[in-house]
Amino acid sequence: MKRYVLKSLENWKNSANRRPLLLYGARQVGKTWIVREFAASNYADYIELNFFTNSSLKDIFEADITPKRIIAQLEALFGRTIDPAKTLLFFDEIQESQRAMDSLKSFNDMAPEYNLIAAGSFLGVMMGRKPVGQTDHITLYPMSFYEFLEAAGHEHALKIIQERDEIALRGISALLSDLLKQYYFVGGMPSAVLEYITSGDLSKVRDVQNKLLVDYKGDFSKHIGIHDIPKVGMIWDSIPVHLTKEKKKFVYKEIKSGARAVEFENAMQWLVDTGLVYKINRVENPQIPLIANQSFGIFKLYMLDIGLFGAKAEISARDIFSPNVDITGNFNGALAEQFVCQELKSSKIGSLFYWGRENAQAELDFLIQKDGEIIPIEVKSAKHTKAKSLLVYMNEYKPKYAIRTSLKNYGIEGNLYSVPLYMISDFKKYTL
Repeated sequence: MKRYVLKSLENWKNSANRRPLLLYGARQVGKTWIVREFAASNYADYIELNFFTNSSLKDIFEADITPKRIIAQLEALFGRTIDPAKTLLFFDEIQESQRAMDSLKSFNDMAPEYNLIAAGSFLGVMMGRKPVGQTDHITLYPMSFYEFLEAAGHEHALKIIQERDEIALRGISALLSDLLKQYYFVGGMPSAVLEYITSGDLSKVRDVQNKLLVDYKGDFSKHIGIHDIPKVGMIWDSIPVHLTKEKKKFVYKEIKSGARAVEFENAMQWLVDTGLVYKINRVENPQIPLIANQSFGIFKLYMLDIGLFGAKAEISARDIFSPNVDITGNFNGALAEQFVCQELKSSKIGSLFYWGRENAQAELDFLIQKDGEIIPIEVKSAKHTKAKSLLVYMNEYKPKYAIRTSLKNYGIEGNLYSVPLYMISDFKKYTL
């Protein structure tokens, strides 16, 4: 299965100022697979160290962590010479060894010629506690809709989308709607996508998703403090409840009577740092920079993957694939918003926010800051529903342009761009 992050890895390899690379990403998004795939096509040799499955590897880093000594021990352990230009070193599950993490700085300072990638499912948690400088960073997300299309053998449909052939797009609109439904159910977790393209059995896909959810629950008890385990579980379990409501703002009191933010702060941050949830803060005054105008205490939560969201919310295949189902409007638009959120995240468009006011009806799904502009995005729940909140925002703040995304065909009305859901990750290409 082709992953677009391979291009980012190739750019890193060819960079004149390359530093050791930290590859972030939640469990099971394909970090190990992508590094192996990258190594196979870009290096003559590859050495992988997994600090979780082979804890004895930590001993190599317990003495001094100078690259010369580490390389000498690895050469002895693997029985071959490590050529800095031809060998990729991969330190997997590096969060299991703080000394291995510390060695990345030594490699950058003393031996920058080595090609070194480090990854770990809980690397974000470790970095939240103790930042490590002098490294490059890439985040791997679940497979995007475009990646899903390629994996499922729909390259021709993808080409029509990317070329924005409006006549051809109208001709395959029914197919694209069906493909969106497939992605809504399957999502982008590589194991679920692989099951779908090999067996086509939706019940087996759901079994894969449910197993992933069980594995994540198991992580709660293994990797966080005993007092935070139930809190993490309550937040995690509440996401479908919040997202399927008309007002999707996260409210602590809805997960526990009398709950306060300070009580759940560590649990919330753990879920964010592991990449299991996306926390989208509200902006009431949309001025540049958005990051300086966000309200940390008012936010929405999305899951890392729409397929896992559907599994957790127990949304059945019939709920999605029935002929008369509106895939943008069901469950109060929760699936459409979840889809747009993760598409924008995987396209690395920048930080996401949403706009709203206290005690006001108008609320915009997403705000993005790009090239000196604030771009409002409204996710519509039907083809012909008027974007009232978007119009309120446009009248008051006069953005250079705005995005409305739904199943409606591509079009432009003044500075309002109608971008179909299946194009949303590429919306910059279809605007100015």
